[in-house]
Amino acid sequence: MTLVQLEYIVAVDTYRSFVGAAEKCFVTQPTLSMQVQKLEEMLNVKIFDRSKQPVVPTEIGAQIIEQARLVLQESQKIKEIISSQQQDVVGELKVGIIPTVAPYLLPRVISGMMEKFPDLKLLIWEYTTEDIIHHLKTGVLDCGILATPLADNHINELPLYYENFVTYISKNSKLYKKKTIDATDLEEENIWLLNEGHCMRSQVLNICRSTKDNRLAGLTYNTGSVETLIRMVDVNNGATLLPELALTDLNSKQLSKVRHFKSPEPVREISLITHKNFIKKRMLNALKEEILAVIPKTMKQKKRKDVVGI
Repeated sequence: MTLVQLEYIVAVDTYRSFVGAAEKCFVTQPTLSMQVQKLEEMLNVKIFDRSKQPVVPTEIGAQIIEQARLVLQESQKIKEIISSQQQDVVGELKVGIIPTVAPYLLPRVISGMMEKFPDLKLLIWEYTTEDIIHHLKTGVLDCGILATPLADNHINELPLYYENFVTYISKNSKLYKKKTIDATDLEEENIWLLNEGHCMRSQVLNICRSTKDNRLAGLTYNTGSVETLIRMVDVNNGATLLPELALTDLNSKQLSKVRHFKSPEPVREISLITHKNFIKKRMLNALKEEILAVIPKTMKQKKRKDVVGI
């Protein structure tokens, strides 16, 4: 049994395809298939049910793959020990981030990381919370940046900052004349929401407990973009909720439509999350410090703020 064989069965399980796994492992499909078959022969069990598409592990195969992931994670600690002694931030860090955080945080963080750590390779994907958690558990990602708490025993959470929610209101709304907003003020307002699967949608609904989707007759609009929500209010009236960092992209005319909530203001907790067996701690700490360096001090504590659940 070799680490390479374990890497191959984990890849097949992750991508549910021998062809896809071979591409990700940079080998030919016959080479990967042969090594998987050798491992099955040595163990005298079938790890995968090849009669199904996509390929799925057998019952015992799933247990073997789970153990293989642990073995591979433990083997990577040798490199981490060496790296920690060298005080270097070197290697590959695979990051998942939710779309309602990415455009407002990553541009400044990436430039700083690339300048300070030229030997670090960042691979970044925008995913929903559910996808990030799944990819952490299967080893596709090393860490995630998203809203917490998650209440998942397999995930470690490292809170970074607390971002206020603000309202963005059409000039035609009766709420436009208000200086601050209470959640109950939004009960009769047309609220534009992100589509299903985005944690910010759930948080907005938790803030506006009596508020439903936008109620324009004959229209159901699904979007994953905060910028689209802003445009919908600008053109079609109504209101939406925005994360505070999104305000940096608004012009003066748009900023006139922003209203803050009365204290305690609702906030979302943004955290770095990892699987409990995560080992690339030096790279994670470098990412954490770079994020905290670009976040305003007022967002780093949650005093007099109300963290909204997902």
